Amino acid sequence: MTVERPRGYSGAMDTNLPNLPEQLSQVVRDAIRDELREQTKKQRRSARMYAGAGAAGLYGGAALTAFLLLALAMALPYWAAALIVAVLLLGAAVLLSRGARTSRRALPDQPAAPLEPGVPPGAPVMPSVTPPSVPERPRGPLDTPHDTGH
Repeated sequence: MTVERPRGYSGAMDTNLPNLPEQLSQVVRDAIRDELREQTKKQRRSARMYAGAGAAGLYGGAALTAFLLLALAMALPYWAAALIVAVLLLGAAVLLSRGARTSRRALPDQPAAPLEPGVPPGAPVMPSVTPPSVPERPRGPLDTPHDTGH
């Protein structure tokens, strides 16, 4: 009995089937590695841009400090101008550190305490619904019920 092989069949299929899981895992590893390489390339570029912006900001701040120092030195002695600029910079540092500290401590809104026993905190508050009441009977002049059944 002879088995007919389909057209285009090659003996390579017989040798690849036992190695298929290893080949598949290698292909997946290569694809993941290429994707990660591409993403890190973009992140490295962004990191370099942020580093350049930080350096430019640092040098700009230094130049602004020097300008402020020289401008104050025209009206005051150099030591007084330097002292004023130092106090301004230290004050800015204190304000920024306090702002960072308060923003770090800020907690998300805490749910309200339950209004009634058995109601979980943060549950939506439903308005109480009162059933319609029976209308009162009309009253007479002395606040006595007025008899309308004549």
